Amino acid sequence: MAFIEKHMRPVDPVRINGRPYKCYHVDGPGHELECEVEKAAYEFAPQLVPPPAHDSPTGWIVLHRGGDTGAYLLVYTWSWDNVVEAHVAAAGQPALGCPDEDPTHFIRETRHFVGCVWELPALEHERASFVRHMLVPDEPDLDAYMADVRPARLVGL
Repeated sequence: MAFIEKHMRPVDPVRINGRPYKCYHVDGPGHELECEVEKAAYEFAPQLVPPPAHDSPTGWIVLHRGGDTGAYLLVYTWSWDNVVEAHVAAAGQPALGCPDEDPTHFIRETRHFVGCVWELPALEHERASFVRHMLVPDEPDLDAYMADVRPARLVGL
């Protein structure tokens, strides 16, 4: 398998259970993220969000359209003031236990995946952004954190 870089781009944030989430989409040439996959993913996302708590103000989501039939939904929530909680779902990937190759049919992934090489650049950015806007200032600045997104560009290398 030849390694290719993929595109990661920020998209409009969403609100789930009262909590704002930044959103990133990842796809590659010939496997662009389809509207129906995006719709199915964001309908499934609330199942991956932990219950609201005073110490979990926000998070981010990565939706990744794989190079084959798979789609991957990763929901990261800041909790316990400075810890990231990750919950993952997959669709269209029988190798992960998906019942079919339908990239809109998401199921919760029970393995402890954190992300692949194309998804982890968002984690790198979000960690630095959270420290910068939520931990360093005397008062956390959620608006500044939400506005600080990783710019659209290639990821992988």
